[in-house]
Amino acid sequence: MKRKALALFLAFCMVLSAVPAFAGEPKDGMEVVADVLFVRPFSLAAAVVGTAMFFVALPFSIPSGSVEQSGKLLVSDPFEYTFARPLGDFDYKVGTARMPK
Repeated sequence: MKRKALALFLAFCMVLSAVPAFAGEPKDGMEVVADVLFVRPFSLAAAVVGTAMFFVALPFSIPSGSVEQSGKLLVSDPFEYTFARPLGDFDYKVGTARMPK
């Protein structure tokens, strides 16, 4: 029981200590908290489910030549929304991630 509690506490600390690589204007604290506690876990789950769906759809997308499009929609976009979007930025447009130079 203590190991589970410690693991949960450490995971919680890591999630709360995450900061965006490119911070814009400061967000309201409640937006950031809602993002960390609710939106990020659901968007991560959506990214994992999208990746599984990509592999299921692969036999159908290879003959049609739409592997790149399905990969972007089902894998790349959800992972970008989860990991590249600044905390609390719910107006983020997928495909606008700024990469470090």
